[in-house]
Amino acid sequence: MNCARPSGLPIVDAMTPAVLVLAGPVTRDEVTGLGDEVRALLRTTGAGVVVCDVAGLGPPGLGTVDLLARLQLAARRAGGRIRLRDPDPALHALLALLGLRFEVEGQAEQGEPALGVQEEVEPGEPAV
Repeated sequence: MNCARPSGLPIVDAMTPAVLVLAGPVTRDEVTGLGDEVRALLRTTGAGVVVCDVAGLGPPGLGTVDLLARLQLAARRAGGRIRLRDPDPALHALLALLGLRFEVEGQAEQGEPALGVQEEVEPGEPAV
C-alpha cells in the first residue's frame, strides 16, 4: 500500500467554496486567528467565498454578531465574502434587527429570482 502524498500543489476546485466550521462559543482572542484563516482560505481556493458553518455556535448574542462582522470584514479586505450555513433563526433575526446582511446558503442571491420562479415574458415570446 502506498501512502505517499503526490508532489506539487493540491488540486483545488475554484467553484467550490471552502468551509470554516465555527463550533462552541468563540472567545475574543480566537477572532483574530479566525480572520486570518478566512483570508488564507480565500487565497488558497481562489473561489471568493468562504462558507461559515455556524450551526455549532450556540445561542446567538452580540459576541456572535461581532465575530461574523469581523470575519466578513476580513473576507472583504481579501477580496471575497463569507456565506453562512445553517444559521439559527434567532441569529438570522438578530442580524436583520441590527441591519447586517449576510448571504445565507440556500437563499437566492440579491437580484436573482428564487429557484423554480419563472420571469415574466412579453406576450407572444416563448417562456425561458
